[in-house]
Amino acid sequence: MKNSMTYDISGRFSMRGGVDRDEMRELDRKAIEDYKILGALLMENAGRNVAEAVIRELGNDSNKKIVVICGKGNNGGDGYVIARHLVNYGCEVQVFLLAKIDDIIGDGDAGLNLRAIKNMKIETREVLDCAAVKAMIDHIAGCDLVIDSIFGTGLKGELREPAQSAISELNKLNMPVIAVDIPSGLDCNEGEVLGACVKAKKTVTFALPKKGFFVKDGPAHVGELVVTDISIPKELMDNYSEL
Repeated sequence: MKNSMTYDISGRFSMRGGVDRDEMRELDRKAIEDYKILGALLMENAGRNVAEAVIRELGNDSNKKIVVICGKGNNGGDGYVIARHLVNYGCEVQVFLLAKIDDIIGDGDAGLNLRAIKNMKIETREVLDCAAVKAMIDHIAGCDLVIDSIFGTGLKGELREPAQSAISELNKLNMPVIAVDIPSGLDCNEGEVLGACVKAKKTVTFALPKKGFFVKDGPAHVGELVVTDISIPKELMDNYSEL
């Protein structure tokens, strides 16, 4: 099985639909509970695959400045893994966290990977108000690429601050952005923008495409779609995949 496959979402594949958030959550649950595949391993695979997609995007030129914007959940955890791998590739990486470090670092898979990047001395700044959003945007303006690792497929309802302002200001920069699993602010099921949504150059999604990529606002925000394997067992995937 190929590690990653790329699709034009305006073409043939869009007619096949995708999974919704509950279906994807169930795939993850079965992989972890029934097959005993550690959630931390799925996160590691996801983050490593995105990091490799970033290096390909940069043309194997690792001498670049990259910003990873993380949220407080597992999508943010993927971002910490990405940051770690990109530093090992030789990139200059800055992590911005739209949450308090102390609320995440204590436990869970995201906390595990946040501790790892802190141990690697990868600078991580909290973004909790409008002043911090401005400082982040000013920093991003001098960088080469942004990783959107703020929200995942579980997002519901209108974005709150500072996430809404951060995403709105990021879009104004016209900076190349790679979205992790789903552009932050896009409803996974309905393809609606939930107040603001990252306009990605590329979206690296995990296991299977998501329904929201192909309807309403989805196609305008997903960009190039890369579907990547994170080691969910094939017999689970076969119930959903038409690839």
